[in-house]
Amino acid sequence: MIKFSERICRIGPSPTLAITAKAKEMQAQGVKVISLAAGEPDFDTPQYIKDAAVKALKDGFTKYTPASGTGELKEAIIEKFKKDNKIEYNAKEIIVSCGAKHALFNIMQVLCDQGDEVIIPAPYWVTYPEQVKLAGGNPVILPTLEERKFKLSANLLQRVINEHTRILILNSPSNPTGTVYTQEELEELKEVCLENKLWVITDEIYEKIIYDGVKHCSIASLGKDIKDKTLVVNGLSKTYAMTGWRIGYAAGPREIIQAMSNLQSQSTSNPTSFAQKAAVTALTGSQGEKAIAEMRDNFRQRRDFLVKELNKWKKVHFLVPQGSFYLFLDISEYFGTSYQGPAINSSAHLSQDLLEKAQVAVIPGSAFGDDQYIRISFANSLENIKEALERMKKFLRLLG
Repeated sequence: MIKFSERICRIGPSPTLAITAKAKEMQAQGVKVISLAAGEPDFDTPQYIKDAAVKALKDGFTKYTPASGTGELKEAIIEKFKKDNKIEYNAKEIIVSCGAKHALFNIMQVLCDQGDEVIIPAPYWVTYPEQVKLAGGNPVILPTLEERKFKLSANLLQRVINEHTRILILNSPSNPTGTVYTQEELEELKEVCLENKLWVITDEIYEKIIYDGVKHCSIASLGKDIKDKTLVVNGLSKTYAMTGWRIGYAAGPREIIQAMSNLQSQSTSNPTSFAQKAAVTALTGSQGEKAIAEMRDNFRQRRDFLVKELNKWKKVHFLVPQGSFYLFLDISEYFGTSYQGPAINSSAHLSQDLLEKAQVAVIPGSAFGDDQYIRISFANSLENIKEALERMKKFLRLLG
């Protein structure tokens, strides 16, 4: 029998990737599965970004770069922070990693020690608790409520802080709920974090996918005191439909960024050279805002259709997402019902039935820390979303 390390035994595989893989396997077998599970835009990377990568390849930009990213890309990221977030950084406060997930992993390995507690509001992105456990820390899950827009309050945060608490993770716009924190709400959380000397990790990967005139605010923009205690994580995967390119980045205090760079130099080394060139073009090219707006408008149309249709369903309810491309749907009224099988007893059970009996892939809310819900991604065509809803409605009617 193979003896695995204790740390690898503490974590499990990503349920979102597992369900997406199962759906693709069924599709390969000829089953007409519609996936509302994907955590990536269904659009292709804009052509001007692909052209930049092709040019970099033709120019021979295929060698190692500095482990923490090229100076050119760091400068583009610095300008992005200045323009979009009104935050000033220098090159030694920026690291480019192999995706935002990699940046988050590096931060956790650098800041989190054995026994440290990391506060994670639920619903949460599936990877946060696993990365904490991999670093030897203890994830402290704080449930939030739909009627409070799935947001962490300063009072709730204050009540769970103790001598072991070291880090708070924020995600706005949120995966899976689509909720967005206001500046006023972040100001209140800021005061609690400063008072208790907490580090803040803010995941802002969905920053540009936002609707209804809602404004994104980074907690790091609320003063030098909180900026000095914050690591901002972002990337190009969602905004520019560059998931497979694996370019993410983080900004924060110089000493932490240097420690992350040291770790990266001994693990992955640099992000892909020509992908970094493409990332520079994405962030600085004149076509960027137009490409982002087109994708965002498509997402908004799909969201609006989902909201309109799901509002007609009697046994479900949800919070209208302000950002991201997910809708978190409460399906708990179907627990205890059944059709040609055992009674539904969890979001995973319902999700499995939807995949096998309705050929629609969704992600169970249990993966995000709330078993009453399923996550529906609208990163699919409107035509497919319409067909998926019809299939789901037909199956749910059979449950009663």
